[in-house]
Amino acid sequence: MHTDLSPHLHSEKCNELIKLLQQCHKENPFARLLGKCNSEDHKMTKCLKEERLARRKNNYEKSLQTKAKLKQLFKEEREHSQSSNS
Repeated sequence: MHTDLSPHLHSEKCNELIKLLQQCHKENPFARLLGKCNSEDHKMTKCLKEERLARRKNNYEKSLQTKAKLKQLFKEEREHSQSSNS
C-alpha cells in the first residue's frame, strides 16, 4: 500500500513515476497481477521513500531549531524573573 498519490503532495519526478505506474496498470489489467508493472512500482516506491526521508530530515532539523529557540526563551525568562526577585 502506498501513501496518498495526489500530485500536489509529490515532486515532479515522483509524479511522473506515478503516472507511468498508473498507465501500466491501465494497459495491463491482468498481467499486472503477475508482476508486469513491478519495475515501475519499485521505482515509484523508491522515489516516495526518498521524499519521505527528506521530509523527515527537514522536520527533524526544524524541531531542533524550535527547541533551541524555546530553550533560549526559557533561559531569558528565568533570568528576567531572577533579576526582578532580587
